[in-house]
Amino acid sequence: MSRMGSARWLLPLLLLVGASERSGAGPLHAQCRVEWYLGIPCQAVYESLVSQIKKWRTMTDCAMGGQKCLYKLQSASVHFIAAKHTTPFERYVDDINLRLVSYGFFTGCHVSAMSVSETWYAVRDHGTNYCNLYNLMEGSGLTEARGYREVTSDFLCTQRSSANCTIY
Repeated sequence: MSRMGSARWLLPLLLLVGASERSGAGPLHAQCRVEWYLGIPCQAVYESLVSQIKKWRTMTDCAMGGQKCLYKLQSASVHFIAAKHTTPFERYVDDINLRLVSYGFFTGCHVSAMSVSETWYAVRDHGTNYCNLYNLMEGSGLTEARGYREVTSDFLCTQRSSANCTIY
């Protein structure tokens, strides 16, 4: 069979395999989008998140397992935080973006968070991208903040329902 003939059937085959693999719906690439609502000002949320990212920059907090380490702050303002997370063993890198918007006369903060794998072929991630985000929220104490509410799903977050953030 010629190379052209093989290419003609390869794309439909890949699409068919991809469709059957992804029949559970959700992102076609390992990623996660989460919306959080907190009843505290964005300045406090910003300070907590930036502090936590800086605290977990070394391998120290992963010595006993888990992935609460190797975060790197890229840029930060009270409205937007960009960071990277590197998995401690495989060294995969995920891009993290957090957008903070005040509501309720600046008494509350809406956080739109996104974590996306830089590995182009990553489809499944065992909830790693969700855990990248959730671990920061929990580690910084924001999951205990007044009015804390999370909105996401398996459709928005790769393998969210099976995520184990003590491991990932």
